[in-house]
Amino acid sequence: METFNIVNRPSKEDQKLALKSYDALVSVISQLRSENPEIEIEETQERFKIPLSALIFLKDILKSMGEGKPFSLVPVAMEVTTQKAAEILGCSRPHLVKLLEAGEIEYTKVGRHRRVRFDEVMNYRKKMKERQKLKIIEIMKSDEDLGLYDT
Repeated sequence: METFNIVNRPSKEDQKLALKSYDALVSVISQLRSENPEIEIEETQERFKIPLSALIFLKDILKSMGEGKPFSLVPVAMEVTTQKAAEILGCSRPHLVKLLEAGEIEYTKVGRHRRVRFDEVMNYRKKMKERQKLKIIEIMKSDEDLGLYDT
């Protein structure tokens, strides 16, 4: 499966068009009854069936573009090296290896090399961000209790 490593940041023009398209696509998807709806490209009058899941994915891309968020397409089942996983998490490779060995993130071994599924890295990243958010809230509450914030 081909991987797209380029992160695309939409232009202002693309953002506006994506917002309009997103609203239209949301409306259309809510009316669909088929798992493989037929769509038509107006410029070429070509009609073809597309999986509903692909349209829903397109909706998510349009939403991100409309919000001006950069995006990249990465196959979810793709395995990454420990170095790449560490870069995604923003930590050192030795720290990542400790997480793997502690069972925090699932991995497989190919010979002597560890491989981590991309979705496992992203799941851990999400959990890590949630824990960070809770810690920040805890610190803020503690500071408020001590009267360190002006009200």
